[in-house]
Amino acid sequence: MSSLIPERPIVISPSLATTIGLEEAVLLQVLNDVSTLSPATEKGSYHWFKIQLNELQKLLPFWEHSTLQRISDSLKDKGVILIESPPLTSCGHLSFAMNEAVSNHADHARAILNTPAPERPTHNTHREARQRPPLAQRTPSRGAGLLPKSWYPDEDLLQLLALNHNIPRDFALQQREDFVLYWHDRQQVSHSWPSKFRQHVLKEWRFHQSRQAVSAQQAPTKDLSADWSPSPDAMEILNRSEINPEFIADAIPEFVLYWRERGEAHSTWNSKFIAHIRRQWAKYTKAMELDYEPREIAANWQPNEDVYDILKLATIDIDFARQLVPEFVLFWRDTKQIHRSWNTKFLQHAKYQWATRHQMGQHYAGQQLSNRSSDTGRKSTFDLLTDRSWAKDLVKND
Repeated sequence: MSSLIPERPIVISPSLATTIGLEEAVLLQVLNDVSTLSPATEKGSYHWFKIQLNELQKLLPFWEHSTLQRISDSLKDKGVILIESPPLTSCGHLSFAMNEAVSNHADHARAILNTPAPERPTHNTHREARQRPPLAQRTPSRGAGLLPKSWYPDEDLLQLLALNHNIPRDFALQQREDFVLYWHDRQQVSHSWPSKFRQHVLKEWRFHQSRQAVSAQQAPTKDLSADWSPSPDAMEILNRSEINPEFIADAIPEFVLYWRERGEAHSTWNSKFIAHIRRQWAKYTKAMELDYEPREIAANWQPNEDVYDILKLATIDIDFARQLVPEFVLFWRDTKQIHRSWNTKFLQHAKYQWATRHQMGQHYAGQQLSNRSSDTGRKSTFDLLTDRSWAKDLVKND
């Protein structure tokens, strides 16, 4: 060790300091070291630790008693630690616990030292926080388990995100569906789903803010052109989400058609497209259960209700889609072909039929009839049902 560093340094996380404040991060790191090296007393589902005031000041000699009192109170107000001792100057010691139940203590220490960097709370936020009990007291910890499909963040967690990170309640709730779908599909267990949801929302909030910053530098609002396509940055974001490229390509003409008919002007078409694709993909992956045993279509087959939800997102009339089912079933029963997912086949069929019968698809339908009459290699009904070229023609004809 260098002579310029005569004792063990205090190492803190920059993101933690940004989240709860520099002074609070320093004291929390020292208390975390104390909890690691000192014996604990288990009480009320928490591990409690005790350190004398003179020992604490040896570890932090640059702070007076009043400063230590103020910072420890701040950590308590923010729900990071629990304190059961009287003021430091009156009792001469600090009795504290990390604000997490015994089963979650290790996970909590790791999580809080890797907290993402939101805005630092204001003085008014501190005053409001003092009126509310710590989060662990409001939402008791449970054992590790899978995330149920019906999981929903409680109001305390939503208020915590709003108070400490200025994240609107509506924005946090919009992330719930993606969060539940992601972790339910992974079939992983966790001790604290609220903590994972908080980290998920913080990550999405930073993406949202960065997109807003980029949008502010872009040109004024503009209409959506008929040949519009998402930018490379938008495609990269969607590709990182592991969304099928063909699914994205199919959704472009629907997106263009919908917004051109509405006649609105925006400067954030790429952001709107990303949100649109994520909603459709979440519904799609939930509905399209791929069976590894291919099978013929049943005589009484009906599409999954989630298929209709996907068609709604594509602004396709549901009554129109329901009328296609008997014809669809009859055709595929006559062919006696087998497939893994009839839901996927029907989704493609409904999109094709809607495009050809829509006002903007009339020209396309006539063109197809002309091509078939002059083409010696005439397309079969099977080719038409599985054709994806309508996506390109629909944009050209818009």
